[in-house]
Amino acid sequence: MKRPQIVKVLQVVLCALLLSSCVSRKEIVYFQGLEEAGERLAQNQNKNLTIKPNDLLTINVSAPEQEAAMPFNLPVVGMPQGGGLDVSLTVQGRQQMQTYLVANDGTIEFPVLGDIVVEGLRTKELSAKLKKEISEYVQDPIVNVRLVNFQVSVLGEVNRPGTFDIRDEYLSLPKALGLAGDLSIYGERKNVLVMREENGKKIHEYLDLTDPEILDSPFYYLQQNDVVYVEPNGAQRQSASYNRNAGVYISIASVLISLAVLLTR
Repeated sequence: MKRPQIVKVLQVVLCALLLSSCVSRKEIVYFQGLEEAGERLAQNQNKNLTIKPNDLLTINVSAPEQEAAMPFNLPVVGMPQGGGLDVSLTVQGRQQMQTYLVANDGTIEFPVLGDIVVEGLRTKELSAKLKKEISEYVQDPIVNVRLVNFQVSVLGEVNRPGTFDIRDEYLSLPKALGLAGDLSIYGERKNVLVMREENGKKIHEYLDLTDPEILDSPFYYLQQNDVVYVEPNGAQRQSASYNRNAGVYISIASVLISLAVLLTR
């Protein structure tokens, strides 16, 4: 093969590589056309995050007369430096509030009040419910309820996959992906899977991160124990079938072509 022919072949290969490496904005950018979505992002709230069986809750009751509120609090669990447990209110070492485990029938056993139905309530609703009942015994009680087993798992083509403990009850899908270091360049942005358990059934939905309509999805805000899976895009799936030594072979071929050019001068 003559030198001009080799040069033309190399030019064609280079152009093909450049064209194949071009990715449109539509394939990468999140929430395209968001300006047309109006104020849905501000209006969309996680109204679906409710208490479920097997959830763990911490409930703290306080009042101006703190002694009157003490019977409505579980004893603090202390972790002394020497090991073991200490259930006194004054311990040395780390202290931690005991948790309420929501039973399969959706109830917790609360001090003084007995069995309380909590399933299906949001934490604010449960706080208001307890405050109303405790007000019969304590003047001006303050009730703080917190869900402590709010975890989500983010798997697949993200930079830091894992399971994350969430302190904020309003966790959106973008925030969860942010905790996982965002999608890698090989992540499929138009087909992100969110799986959850609801009423004893496994449900799921595929979300398109490039579509502003995602703001209207009930899966946009995550719930406890949701699993997010980012599948590999077409390029990554295709590369999985390639020989891992393909890069070495290409380098060798480049050297051979360069030598061929020099020898045909």
